[in-house]
Amino acid sequence: MRSGAASDRAILGRSAAFASIVTALLLVGLKLWAVWQTDSMALLGSLADSALDLIASLATLTGVIIAARPADRTHRFGHGKAEALAAIFQVMLIALSAAGIAMQSAEALAEGQRVAAAQEGIVVSVIAILATFALLAYQRFVIARTGSLAISTDHLHYQSDLLLNLAVIAALVLDRYAGLAGADPLFGLGIAGWLLWGAWRAGSKAIDHLMDREWPEDKRRRFVAVAARHPELSRLHDLRTRTSGGIDFVQFHVDLPGDYTVEQAHDIIERVEKDLHAEFPDAEVLIHIDPEGHVDEPRNTLVEEDQFSRFGERRMTGPHDETPT
Repeated sequence: MRSGAASDRAILGRSAAFASIVTALLLVGLKLWAVWQTDSMALLGSLADSALDLIASLATLTGVIIAARPADRTHRFGHGKAEALAAIFQVMLIALSAAGIAMQSAEALAEGQRVAAAQEGIVVSVIAILATFALLAYQRFVIARTGSLAISTDHLHYQSDLLLNLAVIAALVLDRYAGLAGADPLFGLGIAGWLLWGAWRAGSKAIDHLMDREWPEDKRRRFVAVAARHPELSRLHDLRTRTSGGIDFVQFHVDLPGDYTVEQAHDIIERVEKDLHAEFPDAEVLIHIDPEGHVDEPRNTLVEEDQFSRFGERRMTGPHDETPT
């Protein structure tokens, strides 16, 4: 079941990456012509962003393809973190682009440079907005079904493109038709700041992914609540979670009565895993069994804290109240 789901995620991820590449190629061509016509710093910033989107989309496609590879002898947890590496590469490009746009805009502001033919730039920006809307809609569809970090970072780029293109239109109108000198380079500086903020957000998420950051508390709580449905488990501790690509990895310890046979304990854990996989179908779960009363690290609350108690999952029945089969 999970291999089929992984295949579907890979197909959707590749299709979204290809759609991004086609959109970026279209926008780069249009904006290159418009910059040549207008000499607009805001439009130049938008062109640079679209050019980087093209490179980033190629990196996204590469990351998605690598991440979809199955586990092998040298990567037994799979290749999911390739998406985070692709996202880091995108972030570096965005930051460099923002710095270049800021320098160009500051120079244009100091020299009092004005835009030339604003109409062409406005038309191109409107076309870019329409194309970006269509791409964003498809990316949202893919992200909802795959949780792809690389596509999510790409989605962030194109969300910013909407504001960038609106800013370009405003800059061209104010500079050319309202006579507000400096409007265009000021918008260029604003675009550079927006790109840096987006790079920081995307970079933080990718670093969390690479550093195996734990799941959010609400997701951990939902996971523990599913395990708590089984009264045979008197304690759940040393819960560790992480995500790699579209796959979640979870491991934890549970306490079972010491007089249970191996077969009885195995049957209980099988039922626990079945319920967990029903709620978290993309999770790889590893459960370690401890006899009741066993303590691995007495002074380490990070390991020994009972997650049932922590999340308020009261044990309504004792571990012997339900006889294992």
